[in-house]
Amino acid sequence: MRRLAERTPAHRDRTVDLLRAIAITAVVVGHWLAVHVSYDGGLRGGSALELVPWTRPLTWLFQVMPVFFLVGGYANAASLAAHRALGGDATCWTLRRTDRLIRPTTVLLAVLAAAALLARVVGVDPGLIGIGVWVAGIPLWFLVAYLAVVALTPLTHALHRRYGLAVPIALTVLVGLGDVARLALRDPALGQGNFLFAWLAVHQLGFAWQDGRLPARPRVGLPLAFSGLATLVGLTVVGPYPISMVGIAGEGIQNTSPPTLALLALAATQTGLALSVHGPAGRWLRRPRPWTAVVAVNSIVMTLFLWHMTAVVIGAPALYPTGLLPAPPPGTPMWLLLRLPWLAALALILGVLVTVFGPVERRAGPRPGAGATAGAAAGVLTFLGIAGVVAGLLTLAVTGPSGHALTGLPIVALLVYVAGAGTLRLVRWRCRSSGAA
Repeated sequence: MRRLAERTPAHRDRTVDLLRAIAITAVVVGHWLAVHVSYDGGLRGGSALELVPWTRPLTWLFQVMPVFFLVGGYANAASLAAHRALGGDATCWTLRRTDRLIRPTTVLLAVLAAAALLARVVGVDPGLIGIGVWVAGIPLWFLVAYLAVVALTPLTHALHRRYGLAVPIALTVLVGLGDVARLALRDPALGQGNFLFAWLAVHQLGFAWQDGRLPARPRVGLPLAFSGLATLVGLTVVGPYPISMVGIAGEGIQNTSPPTLALLALAATQTGLALSVHGPAGRWLRRPRPWTAVVAVNSIVMTLFLWHMTAVVIGAPALYPTGLLPAPPPGTPMWLLLRLPWLAALALILGVLVTVFGPVERRAGPRPGAGATAGAAAGVLTFLGIAGVVAGLLTLAVTGPSGHALTGLPIVALLVYVAGAGTLRLVRWRCRSSGAA
């Protein structure tokens, strides 16, 4: 990692990598803190946000997925521009960019299916297997949205080059219309387009940061952060949106399922802060040690994210039924104190998982060389492959934890995903043969 850090090009914006590392770490820790486990002869799980209401404002600190989409927009814009400057086409860029997302995801799904099958063979309760696989697959929710946003980048970046910040403004209006429909008609099924519109809006802000339309200066960032925070307070404390930036069962409207204007206000706040700290953070990252740490985290960032809930599935039965970790009532001082060994144990388990599966991510995403093009037929196959992957992941994410045969996963959805991922892998070789390294 030190040697890799030393080879960093001088033009690379290191703050973007730092923000990505911070965002994924906050998501992992936030999810772990939100899990409440108890044991009374049977293992029980739930959300601390439902049981301890005073924890809900803390989600303003730990809900940092907007930061991930923001820096994703920056990185995708820079990568696409460089790829096109070398003569490459959108198909090969999409294939390379999605490889680092799909390859580790395929390994996760294969391991979960194999583990579920083995658990069935040794006689584990099928209901418990279904819950375990479902909990381990929670990260797939995010991946569906991010894959769709990456696949649409060639189109959305073209819109950005033509219309600039008018694009995220228009997307924000669409999110608002979806919210109005849900609030006015009281139908949770309305506004589902916000799953795409909201995350595309944040991703577009990353484009604007990358090309300078949204300058990384405090005089731009601080007003944006303060206005975003004021809007967030108005929409939640005064307005109709809940305080929690994470979904809670039973709420009439949730800020993430689908995303709301309140979540976009939080995204504006985080964007403003990112722009404001850009200069000091960049200077600090010129030091070898912090930059090496950032490089290390970014080299396995998807592995950390994909496997962090698997660590919960392993840790809960290892710690609570055995008595290694007591389970006092949630919200009590002892419960708060025991959050520390809980986090430490899960970090240790995740460290082992990253050691085993991290190399899969590091081998993904070969860099295309000059003239990496694939042609129209490959473009059609790429579209079909991504559609299959997204459809499969979406079905896996929204399906409940029971009734999924031997693998703990819906078989049809799994087959659709495998077909899509296999198609993309085959088409990717065409880009390699046409100039990729």
